[in-house]
Amino acid sequence: MPDAAERLINLAMFLASARGFVTAEQVRSEVDGYAADQDESAFIRMFERDKDELRAAGLEIVSDAEGRYRLDAEGTFAASIRLSAAENASLRVVAAAFASDPAFPFAEDLRLALAKLATDADSSEPGAVVRLAEEGGQGQGERVTELDTAVSACKRVQFDYVNALGDHKHHVVDPYGQFVRDGTWYLVARDTELDEPRVYTVGRISGLTVNSVRPKSADFSLPAGFDVAQFIGLPFQYGGDDAVAVVRFDASCAWKAPAFASVSGSLSSKANGTALWTVRVRDLRALRSWVIENGPGIRILEPRTTAGTLEQELREVAGAHGR
Repeated sequence: MPDAAERLINLAMFLASARGFVTAEQVRSEVDGYAADQDESAFIRMFERDKDELRAAGLEIVSDAEGRYRLDAEGTFAASIRLSAAENASLRVVAAAFASDPAFPFAEDLRLALAKLATDADSSEPGAVVRLAEEGGQGQGERVTELDTAVSACKRVQFDYVNALGDHKHHVVDPYGQFVRDGTWYLVARDTELDEPRVYTVGRISGLTVNSVRPKSADFSLPAGFDVAQFIGLPFQYGGDDAVAVVRFDASCAWKAPAFASVSGSLSSKANGTALWTVRVRDLRALRSWVIENGPGIRILEPRTTAGTLEQELREVAGAHGR
């Protein structure tokens, strides 16, 4: 009798080779690994577990109104692509950099993909070393992987957390999704105590545990229309500072302001065509950089110290260029 892993492979190959929908009885009789003398209810339980395992591995198994099954090839397999030698080399360098970073949570999956790319290349795996995250390192990668499983299964989690001000607190949350910015991963989750979504820096999480009760059953449902992108802040909203900024848009560029305000903060328009944007800031240095990148015509009014620092920095740059 094949073991569980071999049975799963046999089932996957059977579904992939089938020309159409197949019945559970066909699976039982034609897939090596399901005992012919097995009790009907035991077979159904095993078959359901095996389908869940294959779906978790990325195979899209669909059923019809008659309870038959087939593998959705378009939903399971990537379209065939051909890379030039230069594209292959570039992709391998980037992949190798991520795979060697202890903060990257999907390194093993990426190494498998890298090995497939290497079969078409003339040289060995390229060397590339990079550290993407300043905070959390390998621990961040491990926690992202655990949280990814909890997000997919809609299982409640709890952990200890240290915020940017150094305050410690235990949280019980419903994990909705994750995103990454500049190598640092963030968790979007509903805090069960506050009953509202919050964003947590994964590198600041410790003692993470996933609810193990009824592992096949979801603990919560995602809110209708939830999109993790709605919680991705602006570049200056990550860090240890905590300030409220007022940013002025000249009439010539006030058209830009609504797009930024739609992400965070509030906007007020003036009769002369200018706009004032009030927004919370976590990194004042990043705010100064953001103003330079998105200007001209954008100026910091508050905090005044930050506005003064930016003016001084601009004078120094102008002086260095003889202006």
